[in-house]
Amino acid sequence: MSLVPDELRYTADHEWARLEDGRARIGITDYAQDALGDVVFVQLPEPGTTVQAGESFSEVESTKSVSDIYAPVAGVVVEVNAELSDTPQRLNDDPYGEGWICVIEPSDPSAYDQLLDAEGYRKLIEE
Repeated sequence: MSLVPDELRYTADHEWARLEDGRARIGITDYAQDALGDVVFVQLPEPGTTVQAGESFSEVESTKSVSDIYAPVAGVVVEVNAELSDTPQRLNDDPYGEGWICVIEPSDPSAYDQLLDAEGYRKLIEE
């Protein structure tokens, strides 16, 4: 059973978002990291990059495959987790903590509320 924290919002593509002072911290879910296997590389977006909701802005490479990471909300990347360059396995070890990918300043703050809540995401991954 995958860990799905109640306080986060989710996408159908298995990204999570946590609202912090009007900004969205983004990562991949426990379900996603488990499906990927051992993560060996994370392509981080550049700070200042404008992203569109639902569009790829990053890639994660594992021993199994390369997967796109999709922006849960539109906005501007204001911070990236540079630690992932040296320790990409943090995505596996702590997907909701030290394994975050970036922080986005949303262009539409209400977009966060349109993401799946924990219950909705649990139903998605249990199907």
